Amino acid sequence: MKCVIVAVLALIALVSAQEAEQYTTKYDNIDLDEILKSDRLFNNYYKCLMDEGPCTPDGNELKRILPEALQTNCAKCSEAQRAGAIKVINHVIDNRPEQWKALQAKYDPENIYVEKYRTEAAEAGIAL
Repeated sequence: MKCVIVAVLALIALVSAQEAEQYTTKYDNIDLDEILKSDRLFNNYYKCLMDEGPCTPDGNELKRILPEALQTNCAKCSEAQRAGAIKVINHVIDNRPEQWKALQAKYDPENIYVEKYRTEAAEAGIAL
């Protein structure tokens, strides 16, 4: 009986540790399409990421995790976060190239991540 209790406690600890290693999914239901089609909303997020304006709570979270997510290939991202990132990157590259260049200059000035993820990006339909 003690072995079963210890095994259950170990399993709970393992699941808790795995959950702690993921980014919060609290903002996964944000309507990205609404943000991407609205200049006002998009520019608010852009200014937040560029340290040019105030941030919403979800903007602050994005800004906080972005450097680590780039370094780790979004290892702690949920599937919704990965899909959202691909959608946003595609949109910004295709529709807001100057802002893409500015974001890239700030978050990847040496093109480390562009080179690191070039093949994966191409497979996802992103032309870096």
